[in-house]
Amino acid sequence: MFNIVLVGADDSATARRAVEVATEIARMSAAQLHIVSAFDSTTYTSDAKSKEFTHLGNEHDADALLQTLSFVAKKQGVEPVLHRAKGDPADVLIEMAAEVSADLVVVGNRGIEGNRRVLGSVPNSVAHGAQCSVLIVESTE
Repeated sequence: MFNIVLVGADDSATARRAVEVATEIARMSAAQLHIVSAFDSTTYTSDAKSKEFTHLGNEHDADALLQTLSFVAKKQGVEPVLHRAKGDPADVLIEMAAEVSADLVVVGNRGIEGNRRVLGSVPNSVAHGAQCSVLIVESTE
């Protein structure tokens, strides 16, 4: 059904859940899995978005996180392709989905509840901006 599944992840439990779901879908579809993490040490220090997405401060943080998340996929027999990119998480996910010709983008629903539904969030922005299917995983507790 899907050939390329892309999942966006930060250093949160909700993102880890999104990676687990994306891995399961990739495994069942025999699809290639891409895990993406965005970092930017200056863009969101005082922005309200910082509460919805744990921004990684630099490329070393992103690399360490991606290595950790790759084990989630590897435990299910999926060898992920890892990407780190500097920038706004939603923009990075939308651009990366187009770059790798993703069939499906998976994100957690963190930040989409309450006022964020109106004001915007990473999942909301990706759902409206991606040129492929988007799965917003219920990942909050």
